[in-house]
Amino acid sequence: MRNGILLRAAAIVAIVAQPLAAAQSQTKPTTSGTASEPRVEVVQVTADVYMIGGAGGNVAVNVGPQGLFVVDTGADAASALVIAAIRGISDRPIRYLANTSADADHVGGNVTVRALGQGIRTRENQEEGAVVIAHEAVLSRMSAPTGQAPPTPTAGWPTITFSAAQQDLAFNGQGIRLFHAPAAHTDGDTVVFFPRSDVVATGDIFDPTRYPVIDLARGGSIGGEIDAINWLLDLLVPGEKEEGGTMVVPGHGRVCDESEVMEYRDMLTIVRDRVKAMVDKGATLEHVKAAKPTFEYDPEYGASDAFVEAVFRGLQVRR
Repeated sequence: MRNGILLRAAAIVAIVAQPLAAAQSQTKPTTSGTASEPRVEVVQVTADVYMIGGAGGNVAVNVGPQGLFVVDTGADAASALVIAAIRGISDRPIRYLANTSADADHVGGNVTVRALGQGIRTRENQEEGAVVIAHEAVLSRMSAPTGQAPPTPTAGWPTITFSAAQQDLAFNGQGIRLFHAPAAHTDGDTVVFFPRSDVVATGDIFDPTRYPVIDLARGGSIGGEIDAINWLLDLLVPGEKEEGGTMVVPGHGRVCDESEVMEYRDMLTIVRDRVKAMVDKGATLEHVKAAKPTFEYDPEYGASDAFVEAVFRGLQVRR
């Protein structure tokens, strides 16, 4: 697999090395004897789309004449860093904020980033702050039954939800498309596609830094994960000699292109098929782990026990 960033006219724009003092105190390590300065990296993906990395989950920012469309907000502790990075990209108003899942490292900065923005005022939208869009399953995960404390502050909840497979809106001269990927990493995953920019923000259905986190308790599944990646591959267009083309901002890690997503899909399919063959023969989880069905991929994606267990238990449920 290639190392580095395959970008069409891409460049590292800024390193936020001197964030607000409040952010420094929130994000400095407390378990290590040596404190390091928190940093986020801003990468220009195309002329009008940027990626902010290092704030938890990746943050994508589309810049245009109407303002900013932001995908995810990183972790709560990095909110000030994210805001500083966004303001380093543009001082235009944040109009929309889309969440790819309810994961804390992707929605933790919702309250702060939303408050910084202002949605376009219409008869339907008179609220203060940016408009927050997510699948309705994300709102369910971020809220709680009446009488119970929600896991996420109400000010960070989605203000617009959708239940269909796709939600479209026109902004900054292009039709931005949000696609629901059911039962993949979770049951509320959303992929955000900027067609004119030719950039896709995937959230955690694609993460080149590790095996996927398939959250069975929140509706995730290996079958849905593979379906989501195959669908993503249908959306992506490779560039010349299979390099570049549609750019992919993953849930974590570097900007990628179609070939890297294809390698990820192949890994998922091969591991799923290996585990299924053992499950069909009555193997226990311990036997499956001992067989090391991910052995050749571990140097690339790290520890695999949690992933193998999620695949095993998901396949058992389907039997």
